[in-house]
Amino acid sequence: MSAHDKMSHPVVSREKWLTARKELLAREKELTRLRDDLNAKRRALPWVKVDKEYVFDTPEGRKTLAELFNGRSQLIVHHFMFGPRWGAGCIGCSFTADHIEGTRVHLEHHDVSLVRVSRAPLDEIEAYRRRMGWQVKWVSSHGSDFNYDYQVSFTPEAIVQGTVTYNYATANVSIEDLSGLSVFYRNDKGDVFHTYSTYGRGDELVDSTYMLLDMTPKGRNETGPHRNLMDWVKRHDEYESAT
Repeated sequence: MSAHDKMSHPVVSREKWLTARKELLAREKELTRLRDDLNAKRRALPWVKVDKEYVFDTPEGRKTLAELFNGRSQLIVHHFMFGPRWGAGCIGCSFTADHIEGTRVHLEHHDVSLVRVSRAPLDEIEAYRRRMGWQVKWVSSHGSDFNYDYQVSFTPEAIVQGTVTYNYATANVSIEDLSGLSVFYRNDKGDVFHTYSTYGRGDELVDSTYMLLDMTPKGRNETGPHRNLMDWVKRHDEYESAT
C-alpha cells in the first residue's frame, strides 16, 4: 500500500464537494484582496537614501550599487547565503535561486534588474554559479559593509554577544550569513534609495514549488526534524536519478 493510500480523508459527492469548494473560494478571494492591499502598502513605504558607496566584485570588474541597476530604475537583490570558503551555496538559497532564474528576462524588460549578492569571493561564486547553470548576475560583497548594513551577515562578536538583528528583531543565530531580498530605486539624478527588505519566510512567495505544494493533498509534507525545506530539498544536481 502506498503512502497516499494510507491517507484518511472525507470522500463526498460532487455536489457536496462543490459547496465546500465555493466556501473556500470566498476565503481565497478575501486573501487576494488582502494581498493587493498589502502590496499597495508595501509600495507606499517611505524610502531611505543610500549615502554610503558600496562596491562589489563582478565578472565585469568592480561596480557600485548604482551600477548594478544596469540602466534600469529598480533593483532586486537576492541576499544569497554563501560565505568565504563554504565550497557551495546554501541549499535553501539555491532552491530560491532556481525559481528566480526564469524571471530574469521578464524583469529586465519591465525596468527591474536582478542580482545575487554573497560574501564569498567572486571566484568561488562563479564556480558554484557555473555548477548550477544559473544566468542571473551574481556579485561579491567581500570586504564590503553591504551584507552587514542590510542585516544578512553578522560578525562573530555580535553572534557571541547575542546582539544580532535579523528580520527587524534581535535574533539568536549561530551562523554568519542568512538570506533575504532587498529592493532599491534609482532616480533620474542617480540617487539610490532603499525601499524594502524581507527576511525569514518573507521570500517564500517567490518559491513556486511551495505554492504548488500548497495545492496538493499532502501540502509541503515537511515532517522531518527541521519542519522546513531542509528536511527534503537538495541542490538540483544532488537529487538521485529517477529509476
